[in-house]
Amino acid sequence: MASLALTSSYLPSLRSRLPKSDSNAQIRCSSLRSSLPKTAIFGNGIRTSFRNPSSLSSEAKSVKPALNIGSSRGNLSAFTVRAASSSSSAAAVAPASQPWQGAAIKPLIASIATGIILWFVPVPSGVSRNAWQLLAIFLATIVGIITQPLPLGAVALLGLGASVLTKTLTFSAAFSAFGDPIPWLIALAFFFARGFIKTGLGNRIAYQFVSLFGSSSLGLGYSLVFSEALLAPAIPSVSARAGGIFLPLVKSLCVACGSNVGDGTENRLGSWLMLTCFQTSVISSSMFLTAMAANPLSATLTYNTIKQTIGWTDWAKAAIVPGLISLIVVPLLLYVIYPPTVKSSPDAPKLAREKLDKMGPMTKNEIIMAGTLLLTVGLWVFGGVLNVDAVTAAILGLSVLLVTGVVTWKECLGEAVAWDTLTWFAALIAMAGYLNKYGLISWFSQTVVKFVGGLGLSWQLSFGILVLLYFYSHYFFASGAAHIGAMFTAFLSVASALGTPPYFGAIVLSFLSNLMGGLTHYGIGSAPVFYGANYVPLAQWWGYGFIVSIVNIIIWLGAGGMWWKAIGLW
Repeated sequence: MASLALTSSYLPSLRSRLPKSDSNAQIRCSSLRSSLPKTAIFGNGIRTSFRNPSSLSSEAKSVKPALNIGSSRGNLSAFTVRAASSSSSAAAVAPASQPWQGAAIKPLIASIATGIILWFVPVPSGVSRNAWQLLAIFLATIVGIITQPLPLGAVALLGLGASVLTKTLTFSAAFSAFGDPIPWLIALAFFFARGFIKTGLGNRIAYQFVSLFGSSSLGLGYSLVFSEALLAPAIPSVSARAGGIFLPLVKSLCVACGSNVGDGTENRLGSWLMLTCFQTSVISSSMFLTAMAANPLSATLTYNTIKQTIGWTDWAKAAIVPGLISLIVVPLLLYVIYPPTVKSSPDAPKLAREKLDKMGPMTKNEIIMAGTLLLTVGLWVFGGVLNVDAVTAAILGLSVLLVTGVVTWKECLGEAVAWDTLTWFAALIAMAGYLNKYGLISWFSQTVVKFVGGLGLSWQLSFGILVLLYFYSHYFFASGAAHIGAMFTAFLSVASALGTPPYFGAIVLSFLSNLMGGLTHYGIGSAPVFYGANYVPLAQWWGYGFIVSIVNIIIWLGAGGMWWKAIGLW
């Protein structure tokens, strides 16, 4: 039997019906009125408010069979409103237990345990205590990012908090990468994507692509892959190419083909297309000296180490054959091992043309969006001449969109993925950067060099081991430039000392400095962009990234090795 607490607004009318002589009842009623809340709780758990006696009467009438009101003259101390119900109804009144909304316990324990175990492992000779502690926190954060006890941004923030709490990093050091342009360029890319889709320009371009290539998913994928490769030598920021141009286009294509995030249709097209565009973006970045911001650093370090120059033509000539093979093989490989569920759609081009007809001419906002995109891309292409960097160009473009109202600041604030990506990527850049500053990376490079040099192998085998160690150590880096700056010179020096043709070694390490970015969702500027679209789960992103890395190494060292032999590099 569940009780109803009457609103106090009804009590005055009850009190007025009591005889003046029944003072005890009057006092009890007044006391009851003062102690009651302003709401009534019905037996089924529904709360309601009665503002006046008439409203109470009408609601009471609706549950009249279940009401049992005691005598107005009698025992008011026992005055209740009761709802006849079974014991199961009474149980329903009890508040439901709230599900746990905090961290997933097992992944959290795994992450913390990783850090604690490494923290108490004896520090190797030649490594500072601070560097070892930061490595423990960094690896714990990586485990947390993989297992995801909390969203990625929250995990990264916990990692930064731990580094500050333990005095491993100062606050300014821990949060220093929030001033790095790359995380902001990635966040700005998401804001561009919002305008691209909101205005309908993304759909218009997507339908154009579908009308031309959309009879098969594979054809659609290849059209995007080679479009990106054609733009690569002109736009020296893979983050800008991926985020500012191809992410909005790919998202629009996925939506146009009925593949959306969160409704179970991701595998129709989106998962394969996102992963394919990402993996091929690292290939196109490796094909041209100007296709990735850190490539000139490789060329500079090559000259400083072996006094030989890698020119734009030299780079492109050496990369063109293995690069084209990879651009053809990788999409097909992913199509086989991670296929879209919709492979063929012969009616798609016709339907796309019908959609274009319905859309009519471009709207004002579409024209503004297209003009802004052309302005931004133009600044990316000619930024070196005009002394305008990629992130400045992106901010200028976003400013135009904000001023014209094509995108609002409220919509930018609502792009949760952009802010989450900014947080975790900046955190990883900061921790990885300080691992290098604390000397851990140089210690690792020297240890590897001594180990490989002491094996007494031929230069080919020694160089193969160096290549694998250089490539897969990228799991510890959130930036290609950081990896190149920390390890390129040491590995090239050792390879040359062990008999590897110096120029050949420099070219190979330069190419791998791009290809290794496909391993993780943080290893190169395009990774957080495409991963942040949320079409591909993290485990699959890493798993297929590892598989593609093996295929790329085989192509570039196998077919590439034969090509380099033919053109006289070794």
